Amino acid sequence: MRTSTDDSAGSSADRSTDHSTDSTSRGTGGPGRWRPPRLGRARRDGRRRGTGRLVAAALALATAAWWCPSATSAAASSPTPTLDGASIDRYVHAYLERTDLPGAAVAVTRGDQVIRAAGYGHTAAGDAMTARTPVPVSSLSKSMTALAVMQLVERGAVDLDQPVRRYLPEFTMDDARAAEITVRQLLTQTSGMADSAHPDLTRPQPDTLAEAVAALRDAGLAADPGTAWNYHNTNYAVAARLVEVVGGRPFADYLAANVFRPLGMSHTASVDTTDDMPEHARGYVRAYGMLFSRAHPRWFAAGAFGVVSTAADLADWLIAQHNHGTSAAGHRVVSAASIDAMHTPPEGREYAMGWSVSPSGEEPRRIQHTGQLLTQNSIQTLLPDSGIGIAITTNTAMVSGDDAAVMLEGLIDLAEGRSPSVGTPFSMRADYVLAALTLLALALGTLGVVRASRWARRTADRPLWRAALRTLPHLLPLLLFVELTSLVGLLTNRQGTLAQLMYIWPALVILTGTAALASTALVTARTLAVLHVRRRGRLGRDRAGLGGWGRPRLSVTGGNLSGGTAGRSTSGDSCAVPLHVLPSGE
Repeated sequence: MRTSTDDSAGSSADRSTDHSTDSTSRGTGGPGRWRPPRLGRARRDGRRRGTGRLVAAALALATAAWWCPSATSAAASSPTPTLDGASIDRYVHAYLERTDLPGAAVAVTRGDQVIRAAGYGHTAAGDAMTARTPVPVSSLSKSMTALAVMQLVERGAVDLDQPVRRYLPEFTMDDARAAEITVRQLLTQTSGMADSAHPDLTRPQPDTLAEAVAALRDAGLAADPGTAWNYHNTNYAVAARLVEVVGGRPFADYLAANVFRPLGMSHTASVDTTDDMPEHARGYVRAYGMLFSRAHPRWFAAGAFGVVSTAADLADWLIAQHNHGTSAAGHRVVSAASIDAMHTPPEGREYAMGWSVSPSGEEPRRIQHTGQLLTQNSIQTLLPDSGIGIAITTNTAMVSGDDAAVMLEGLIDLAEGRSPSVGTPFSMRADYVLAALTLLALALGTLGVVRASRWARRTADRPLWRAALRTLPHLLPLLLFVELTSLVGLLTNRQGTLAQLMYIWPALVILTGTAALASTALVTARTLAVLHVRRRGRLGRDRAGLGGWGRPRLSVTGGNLSGGTAGRSTSGDSCAVPLHVLPSGE
C-alpha cells in the first residue's frame, strides 16, 4: 500500500511560503508546458618577505575556508527530529533562504510510502516548481538504462558476460581490444573507454544513438577491458543503443513502455539532447555569492544523462528500488535478483550498474548516484538499513553549486534522528578566497609593471641571461592558465574545455586568467624596460669616446697627433684640433 504524509505538511508549508508545492499539485502553468520531443534527435628582501606574507595569509585563509564549519543547525528543525513532510519542508526552506538556491525538486520515501515529493523555488524561466515540474535528472539516467538492459537479460535476449559486438555488430573502435568488451563492463564502466581516449563532450555532438556509436570508430581504449574503472558517458550511450537494437524500438519508446509507465512515472521521458530538455536545460551558475542564469550548450544525452522526470515520479522510482523491482501499485518491472545485481559492484570496486555503494564501514550504508549538467545538479540515495530513499535535483551547476549533495546530508541527518545542519556549497566559501587571490594577483601585477623601470636599472650591470632567468618564474601563472583544463582533467579523470570550466567553477577560471594576464603584463613591462635601459647604457658608453660634435678629436702636442676628447683643454704648446678640420689624407 502506498501512503503519503505530504498533504497536511504541504498545506501548512504552502500557507507560510510560496517556495514549495506539495506532491498533490497538478498545476498546468510553466511546468506543464514542456512535452518530450518527437523521437529521433579557473627594501628588495623586505618587499619579498612582505609579498610572501601576503600570499601566505591568503593561503591560510583558503585553508580556513576549507576546514572551518560553514553549517548552522537548522533552527527550523524540531527538538526531536523526525523525517516527515513538515521537517523536510522546514529544512529545504532554510537551505533555500541561506544559499539563495533558485529551485529544487525533492522526493523522500520510506519503503513503499512517499514521505514528501515537492518542488521548491522556481525554474530559470521563473515558473514556480512543484512536484510535477519536469527537471533533468542528469546521470541518474544511467540507473534507468541499466534496468532496461537487465530486463533484456531476464528475457534471455542478452548475456551480461558476452561481448557487446554479439548484439551490436556496429560497435567498432580503432582498437582490436574493443571486441572483448562485454555488456557488464559497459554498465560497470570498466570497458576501457575513457575521456582521455575519447573526450566525448569536447567533440561534435551526434543526434542519435546510432551516430554516437558510429563516432567511436576512430577512438581507442585507455585500458584493457575489465582492468580499470573510468567514468565515461559513452559506456551508457552504447548500452542504450544495445537496448534499442535488441529491444526492437527507439530507446525512449522502450523506457516509456517497459520502465516508466509500469512504475507509474507518467511525467518522465528520455530525450536525445539537452536542447530537448525543459527550458533547454537552462539553469544557474554561482560566483562570489551571486547567481547567474546560463544557457546550456547542446550535448547529446540519450542513455547516459537524458532522462527528464519530476519529484513525484522520482518517488516512484525510489520505491521500486526498495521494493526489489516492484512499484507501489504492485507492478514488477525487474526481478529482485536483477536489482541486487545493479546495486552490487565488482569485487574491490564501488561502482555497480548505474549505482555506487559507500565505502566499507561508512554509516549509514548508502547506494547512490550523482548527476551533473553544467547548469543542473542531482543525486539519488538509498539507505538500505532504514528503507529510506532520497532524490534531489537543483538548477545550479557542479562545483559552483553542488547543492543537491549538500542538501542530501541534511536530509540523511533527519532520517537518522539528528538535527540537520544547513550547509553551503564549498564554492560559497572558497569563492571569497579566490576573489582575494584574484585582487592580490592584479595588485602584484600592477605593482610589477609600475616598478619595471626600477627593476631594469637594478639589474643593468648583470648579464642579460640572469635578468631573463629571474623573470621566467613570472610566466608560471600563464602556463597554469593555458594548461588549466588539462590539469583539471588529470585530477578528475574527465576532459572538458575552458568554456565548460567557466560553468563548473567561474571564480577559479577568473583567478587563473587574471593571474596570467597580470604576469604577462609584468613580463612584457620588464622586457621592454630592460631593453630600453641597456640600449641607453650602450649609447652612453659609445658617447664616452666621442667628441662634442659626435666625432673623435685629435690633439697636436709637440708635433704629435694623439686621440683626445672634445672640450678638454690642453697644456703647453698643444692645441686641440677637430679631426674634420684637417685636410683629407693628412
